[in-house]
Amino acid sequence: MKLFLRYLQSKLGAILLFLAFGAVLAFSFVLYRLPAEAVLYPAALCVLLGVGVLLLDFFRVRRRHEVLRDLKEIDAELPEVRDIEAEDYREIVRLLREANREARTRSETDMAAMVDYYTLWVHQIKTPIAAMRLRLQDEDSELSRALLSDLGRIERYVSMVLTYLRLENGATDYVIKETDLDSVIRPVLRQFAGEFISRKLKLDYTPAGRKVLTDGKWLSFVVEQVLSNALKYTPSGSVSISMEDPATLVVRDTGIGIPPEDLPRVFERNYTGLAGRADTRASGIGLSLCKSVCDRLGHTISIESTPGEGTSVRIDLSARKLEIE
Repeated sequence: MKLFLRYLQSKLGAILLFLAFGAVLAFSFVLYRLPAEAVLYPAALCVLLGVGVLLLDFFRVRRRHEVLRDLKEIDAELPEVRDIEAEDYREIVRLLREANREARTRSETDMAAMVDYYTLWVHQIKTPIAAMRLRLQDEDSELSRALLSDLGRIERYVSMVLTYLRLENGATDYVIKETDLDSVIRPVLRQFAGEFISRKLKLDYTPAGRKVLTDGKWLSFVVEQVLSNALKYTPSGSVSISMEDPATLVVRDTGIGIPPEDLPRVFERNYTGLAGRADTRASGIGLSLCKSVCDRLGHTISIESTPGEGTSVRIDLSARKLEIE
């Protein structure tokens, strides 16, 4: 009905012209004092004929409208047209679709090449990092511990680059299965052990002692980023890791906290907030990647914080049922 009303509105000029012609004829018949039947009969025939033509044209327009509506979602053939102006528009749309298809193909090719390049770069850069770590492990000094901490930070940045590219490229290499949560958390804690010791921060870790349905590799990245942020913005005090029912992983710190005006935007890409602007190393990418990974794994992540008291990050691992592979 809405479409029919829109159609009548588009044909309003022709309808008014038709009625004007009818009024002229009726006025002429009245001037010549012809019988009413001589006026009403041809007028009724003209109205019926006009309504019939109008309905046939409406059905044709409706079919074309449905085809064009489907074109928004699928790469189908453009409908045939009969007038010159519509043919011009049809050709313009065809050219635009062709240009868009070529641009999309170039973009996908460039993205695939970039992912391949940085994947190779990541694997290559890991070799000197591993070599430096081996050399430093034989020493036990304040300098070696500081260098090991810096190497760990470099490894996390390298991992962030690869994760960013994979997510942008629509990565689908998820292996969802029952995963021991402690087997995901403990390797991450070992990465940060030197930093906890050198900065004299207390770690309060309560083993989860349960299994969750997730992808261990991608969840490990989320835990790593959350713990990295907790350490970055906790100059003193402690960081705790615990579980809340039914299956929520909670990472709490006693750091500087997040201002209330920044909380709604902490998961936006490139948003660093007040703390990030004070720290030139902040990129505003880590938490947005965590949100993207959690969304794809069917988990939810949320943050509560009080400035000057600390921040709590909750990762709900029971948000959605996933298929076991």
